[in-house]
Amino acid sequence: MKRIKSTLLIIALLQIFSFQLSAQKKFELNDMDKLYTLTDPQISPDGKSVLIVVSKPDTTTNKNKSFIYKVDVESGAAQQLTFERTLVSYPRWSPSGNAIAFIAADVTAKAQIFLLSMNGGEAKKITGAAAGVTQFEWSPDGTAFAFVQQDEVLNKKMIEKGYDGFEIKYNSMFMNARPTPSHLWVISIDSGEAKRLTSGSWTIPAGAPNSFSWSPDGKNIILQSNESPYSGELIFTIKSVEITTGRINRITSSQIAPDAMHKERQPLFSPDGKSIAYQLNLKNAGYAYDIFVTSSTASNGINVTAKLDRCFFRSEWSMDSKAIFVAANDFNTVSLWMQPINGAAKKLNLSNITITGAYWYNYTVGKNNAIAMIASTAQSPQELYFMTNPESAPKQLTNFHQEMKSVQLGRVETFSWKSDEFTPNGILTFPPDFDPTKKYPLVVEPHGGPRSTSKESFNSSTQLKAAHGYIVFQPNYRGSDNMGYRFSESINGDAGEGPGRDVMKGLAELKKRKYIDTTKIAVTGWSYGGFMTTWLIGNYKGWKCAIAGAAVTDWLAQYSQNDVGSMSRFEVGKGISPFTDKKVKVNWIKNSPITYVENVKTPTLILSNTGDERVTISQSYTYFRALQDNGIESKFIAFPITGHIPTDPIRTKEMNRYILDWLDKYLK
Repeated sequence: MKRIKSTLLIIALLQIFSFQLSAQKKFELNDMDKLYTLTDPQISPDGKSVLIVVSKPDTTTNKNKSFIYKVDVESGAAQQLTFERTLVSYPRWSPSGNAIAFIAADVTAKAQIFLLSMNGGEAKKITGAAAGVTQFEWSPDGTAFAFVQQDEVLNKKMIEKGYDGFEIKYNSMFMNARPTPSHLWVISIDSGEAKRLTSGSWTIPAGAPNSFSWSPDGKNIILQSNESPYSGELIFTIKSVEITTGRINRITSSQIAPDAMHKERQPLFSPDGKSIAYQLNLKNAGYAYDIFVTSSTASNGINVTAKLDRCFFRSEWSMDSKAIFVAANDFNTVSLWMQPINGAAKKLNLSNITITGAYWYNYTVGKNNAIAMIASTAQSPQELYFMTNPESAPKQLTNFHQEMKSVQLGRVETFSWKSDEFTPNGILTFPPDFDPTKKYPLVVEPHGGPRSTSKESFNSSTQLKAAHGYIVFQPNYRGSDNMGYRFSESINGDAGEGPGRDVMKGLAELKKRKYIDTTKIAVTGWSYGGFMTTWLIGNYKGWKCAIAGAAVTDWLAQYSQNDVGSMSRFEVGKGISPFTDKKVKVNWIKNSPITYVENVKTPTLILSNTGDERVTISQSYTYFRALQDNGIESKFIAFPITGHIPTDPIRTKEMNRYILDWLDKYLK
């Protein structure tokens, strides 16, 4: 009798558990309003607290409101430090840890430096930069700030009278005035006196993180310099500025590439002041970054990450100055290595979490080489994690997404296949109630970049599609930066065919799975993913529908009409201009989806922003007109905003709504 009762109890518990699972709601558009964005972790000097910036969508104002929190390492308790401020970013501890500084808007809506004591009270505005502050750093003694601001416009009165013609070089086609350089200033906290340190036609790239670093002895600042304020003229070098004299010296002596795509970036003094770490792309024009280390007395740098064969956009020094911590996309995640200046690197065990960020990963190193990072898992949104040392396991400190635990999410897994000499991989996201005995429509979603990677991390866009009953396939085709230099650079001169084969061979393997409905397959992507979308529907059949966001459809136009100069020639022309070599020009035409538009039979939704500088809306206009002329069902939605992709809460949801409606129309 007892055995029967026990069995009945187990059955009842299982039924309750099953009911609880079924009662969980699926991820919906409105759930996007519950998602926080955490960025820029900063460990306190004593190692006991971490500052983070927490942003949450506000649909009433259609803005992402940001706040600074202090999180206790021991307990995980989060204390909100800022409240009704806008443009809040860049929190930094004072050297003593008794105060923090941050950037926020003042009453004129300009971004300025504010100082907040940890003893309480109101934040004090420090700067009054006419054009606003883009970044800053504490002096080592805690008495001053170095900061970057844009210069005032020259001949302003003459410009107001109509004498406003300006020279066009390599710049955004939407630029409507002569670009103005940004330079370095120092301001005393006590007196408020600001001193200009640098000047000239060259510029410090505005908004670039870690574009300068103060020497530990306070005598020098090293900085990332661009030889021109024009956005497309990308010649970055590392310079040093003497605080007392203003004298400028170039730190490294590496040869500037003849293609004008030389990039030395993100210089960082070691804690002992003897060395400088920086990024350099010696291998090609723009993407294959390694971390170099040089003496602070100026010399050629040593490539310390060459053997890792990954693309590094971020580095942090160890506290003893003997190693650097570097992060990069790695297979299906973001890996973090401890790389000694002399010796072999050690990959840290991050368990199942993936550090957030694209090209700028959200981690920092503090006392005793403790590591704070913003990370997510495949089925849990981003939170703050902490490692007490490089050998310890990551510990989750925050729970900003407690509400999301009631939402049922889809399972995520990595999938690999063979394509030519490569073994690409991709990410599969399944519907929350996935049943392998049923058939499901498939949505192929190539990532942008192309030097980027789809990872096993929380992705609201793919979870939305999965909740609508779709299996989502995110292929990491050749050109992705997760499998080494050769894989990443194999698209140079082959923007479409090679990556297209990778996608289609992965798709062919997936079609063998019985739960894939091979009659209902869609493709969608943004930016380079939009290009891949238009390439695939023009060169392969079998698509039920397509969605192309900010898609490059004509490489000849893209070459001269974007905000980053001639970077596109490395995907298509192997570094050669289409206007100097007829054979190369043929390849540009061959790689353009507009060339194959008469082959398209797929109903296509086109999305774009009117003020997109990276991929101008003209690319979408051309492709839409071609589809219309060929009688292909198509729809074009434009958002009247700047930027490469909608980021405000309402348009972000509306963009996803358009995508879901289009998929539902053809796949259900």
